[in-house]
Amino acid sequence: MIRRPLRPLARILKARERGENPDAIERENLRLRHEESRDRARSRAEGRLLVLGGFFFLAFITIGLKMGSMAGAPAEEPRASASGNPIIAQRADITDRQGRILATNLDTYALYAQPPQMIDPARSAAELVRIFPELDAQELLADFTGPRKFLWIRKQISPEQRQAVHDIGDPGLLFGPREMRIYPNGPVAAHILGGASYGREGVSSAEVIGVAGVERRFDAYLRDPANEGAPLKLSLDLTVQSAVEEVLAGGMNLLNARGAAAVLMEAKTGEIVAMASLPDFDPNNRPRPLLTGSPGDSPLFNRMVQGVYELGSVFKIFTVAQALDMGLVQPSTMVETKGPLTWGRFRIRDFHNYGPELSVTDVIVESSNIGTSRMAMMIGAEKQREFLGQLGMFEPTEVEMVEAPTGRPLLPAQWSEISTMTISYGHGLSVSPLHLAAGYAMLANGGRKVAPTLLHKGARAPGERIVSEQTAAATRAMLRAVVSRGTASLGDVEGYEVGGKTGTADKPRENGGGYYDDKVIATFAGMFPATDPEYVIIVTLDEPVETTGSRPRRTAGWTAVPVAAEMIRRAAPLLGLRPQVEGAPFEGISLAAN
Repeated sequence: MIRRPLRPLARILKARERGENPDAIERENLRLRHEESRDRARSRAEGRLLVLGGFFFLAFITIGLKMGSMAGAPAEEPRASASGNPIIAQRADITDRQGRILATNLDTYALYAQPPQMIDPARSAAELVRIFPELDAQELLADFTGPRKFLWIRKQISPEQRQAVHDIGDPGLLFGPREMRIYPNGPVAAHILGGASYGREGVSSAEVIGVAGVERRFDAYLRDPANEGAPLKLSLDLTVQSAVEEVLAGGMNLLNARGAAAVLMEAKTGEIVAMASLPDFDPNNRPRPLLTGSPGDSPLFNRMVQGVYELGSVFKIFTVAQALDMGLVQPSTMVETKGPLTWGRFRIRDFHNYGPELSVTDVIVESSNIGTSRMAMMIGAEKQREFLGQLGMFEPTEVEMVEAPTGRPLLPAQWSEISTMTISYGHGLSVSPLHLAAGYAMLANGGRKVAPTLLHKGARAPGERIVSEQTAAATRAMLRAVVSRGTASLGDVEGYEVGGKTGTADKPRENGGGYYDDKVIATFAGMFPATDPEYVIIVTLDEPVETTGSRPRRTAGWTAVPVAAEMIRRAAPLLGLRPQVEGAPFEGISLAAN
């Protein structure tokens, strides 16, 4: 910009020639310069105001739109945000299929000390020992008078204990809120629930984490705040579970068994209604794992899921089902049972001499090892292995427990012809009782594979077809005959048509040197009602002995079968199954005229 001169020379000279005052020219030019400067300043101010007004307009529009969106959104409580990774103390409940509580939480307190704030450490230590006798007064006093600034005294205390500590009156004894996991039914379903413990801990909260069973398997779900406290609903029925455990415990004690296991499962869905393993424990006071001896000696060991055993003759029905489905035999086909059956140095014998031959049905009813072995040889090793693999007998069950992967079946190192024969009647292949339940459920539901589950989901898509419906129906008729006139006659429950198979397997010696002569695994695998089964039941007893007769009896027909019958008698009404009562005969009854 070129500035106007205040005293232009040309105008000054002309003004002097005319006798005018040259200073007037300077004053006029100064006035014009001020006016130009004022106009420029006004123009700049107007531009700034225009821009500022535009910013204010946009801000008001933005705020208005935000207020409009908030007014139209659903109401929601504000949530405070916090940095770091806070301890999530809340844990969802676990319920049975009816919504009855299996595991829940109880608000309690932990007791801790801050020694620098204590007034009388000696008196406080003595009073604490009086309230908590398991504490050591000398150790407490050493901690209170030492360099420590903080120490836990008890992770959980009762309201009465909290009041007693409060009455001590020492400001160095403080309480931290806690959420305690409790199991109101005590040992009922202990192996399924597993138990919980504390993870990360602070003075104001503690993290409750699952340590076993479904508590650990679903730990992430139970602790997830996004679920808003929705309970985990299991397929168990608390009343049936309690009845099954009570009967199983009574049978185990009466028969002097080392251990016992049982499962009651829906045949069509695989939902486990009740599952028990004995000896058991109270998850409110979970014992420590055993460091020595056999894992099966620990009450924490789940025999139904983790235990793998040679289960004996209960496997024979699978051999027959495969032979029927392949068209190799019919229920009335006669099979040679003359024994012993020799293979190399091995001899296969029956428990009794059943004569030269039996029908396929009677091979199951009488439980002939020789007859079953001959059908297995007709099937062949490759086909047998394929069939059992389809049933899931070579992999751990996928039931929703952290212990499930440890229940891996034990297979023969080489699947020879003798393996084919012995596996056909339940020796040489070790599986868990839950594997057996899944196999029997397949026959019970018409031939479709079932996956055992602990979750209550209602209807499920049908599984892979393993055998035809005709084959499944034929095997169910055979299993019914086993109970009505065979080795499981003590399993007949009045009003409930029961079908099933017994299995008595000699226990292998721990050092691998053959089998015991006087120790067995006795099993009953059954279903009811037999014509259209809704439930499958498995009862297994470890080393049972029935001693009411003149000599000890260990076979499943005398041990596992009566226990299973009592379970069905107790559980069937609880499951809503009405007994089928036969009407009285009309012979000898005459109508009276009115």
